[in-house]
Amino acid sequence: MADTGSSWQWLCLVVLGLLLFKTNGVYVPITYVQSAVAKGAVCLDGSPPAYHWDKGYGTGVNSWLIQLEGGGWCNNATSCLVRKNTHLGSSKRMVKQIPFSGILNNKHMFNPDFYNWNRVKVRYCDGSSFTGDVAAVNPITNLHFRGGRVWLAVMEDLLSKGMINAENAVMSGCSAGGLASILHCDSFRALLPMGTKVKCISDAGYFINAKDVSGGHYIQTFFDQLVATHGSAKNLPPYCTSRMKPGLCFFPQYMAQQIRTPLFFINAAYDSWQIRNILAPGIADPHGYWESCKLDIKNCLPGQIKVMQGFRSQFLAALLRLGKSASRGLFIDSCFAHCQTEMQELWYMQDSPLLNKTKIGKAVGDWFYDRNPFQKIDCAYPCNPTCHNRVYDG
Repeated sequence: MADTGSSWQWLCLVVLGLLLFKTNGVYVPITYVQSAVAKGAVCLDGSPPAYHWDKGYGTGVNSWLIQLEGGGWCNNATSCLVRKNTHLGSSKRMVKQIPFSGILNNKHMFNPDFYNWNRVKVRYCDGSSFTGDVAAVNPITNLHFRGGRVWLAVMEDLLSKGMINAENAVMSGCSAGGLASILHCDSFRALLPMGTKVKCISDAGYFINAKDVSGGHYIQTFFDQLVATHGSAKNLPPYCTSRMKPGLCFFPQYMAQQIRTPLFFINAAYDSWQIRNILAPGIADPHGYWESCKLDIKNCLPGQIKVMQGFRSQFLAALLRLGKSASRGLFIDSCFAHCQTEMQELWYMQDSPLLNKTKIGKAVGDWFYDRNPFQKIDCAYPCNPTCHNRVYDG
């Protein structure tokens, strides 16, 4: 009996492994852009930028999907020094292979509209959403603030490898990468031939300028410091920086209305990162009243849910500030989630979250190919039973 039990456990592990491999898709090796170093286009520690590229095939051979990695930001020398010694600040610390899932998946059944495109994951190692550009390097910290140069150097490398011939192109990104996909959207369009069909996707990148639970402006102050530290102003939209201080131009509500290239916004109205870091950051909650709620929305007290409903209202107001656009896509669900395009179970699976009976992957594909427009905003929490609400470890 013991042997039978062991065999059964082994079989279960094999099946589980195969399922994970099947849904994650292929593992893709890293490419370092060594030529970028001479241009000063480097990570925080001075190492070369990097990306992972799974080549397109068949009908997708001249189509490109560029996914910008997320991972927060550093706003001063202290936080950037910590970041410098991680994969978010140095390509020396990055794993050599990563699995491509969700919007990057190479299987038709899991990613029907982009599976055979050239799919690229651009690694994030500058801490500024690819906007920084400070020429001088502090000899004491040896920190390089060159995110804007990194973005351009990677794009130039991809253009030389065939992206210049793109018939279709998408720049997407999650979180800090989702913000970068907004900020660089028109620049991406400008790099490609006039005849290329170009659109951008921002996944969990619509960060809003909202007060925290103590009444403070934590996120606004943070972005002010970030822009100053990284010298980002020169890489932010000039129509925004000419009207307000550069730090505010990190918020899409103040600059995205002027982006000319079609944009699709995928966001949870109760974005778990924004709830945890904009609405209730630790500095605004010294007694930890929000700690349990931030780990799992099911733990939230009625009063906290009420505050979060207010945050949703602010989020929707910031989104609607952009005005109407027939070319824009919206998938705003009422989940407690953050980043939904690269997780297979959220992007395109049997039980993926639905809005208007539509999965994220289908909504985005329909929008890109002009099969159907998609601009849907979910009803308020807890109305959507298809949500995969995120639970954080304590």
